Amino acid sequence: MTDQDEITVQIVEESVSVGKERVATGRVRVSTSSSEVEELAQATLSGTRVEVTRERMDREIDAIPETRVEGDTTIIPVVEEIVVIEKRLILVEEIRIRQIVTSEDVSVPVTVRKQTATVERIDE
Repeated sequence: MTDQDEITVQIVEESVSVGKERVATGRVRVSTSSSEVEELAQATLSGTRVEVTRERMDREIDAIPETRVEGDTTIIPVVEEIVVIEKRLILVEEIRIRQIVTSEDVSVPVTVRKQTATVERIDE
């Protein structure tokens, strides 16, 4: 083979590089606003009240009676000694305390805050 028979082939090499670029496509504005709203807070209030009555007894007894409970009523005996020729116990009165359960619905105005957000797109 001679120099004239030789063929030279050039080899070309290509390369690729990939890159990223940040591009802004738009902007937004976020704003918030607060408002106060009157609302009714509702609840049921429970309680107990007592009713005291005095019942005159004026009778002679042999011993001091115990405090007792009959249903929703507590009975407290009140005695006194009187001097005659002999000493006797006289039941003067009984104090009766009865419990009465009550329930009441109430509505109370209260101020509550509520916040809203507005998002607005800004074109460039």
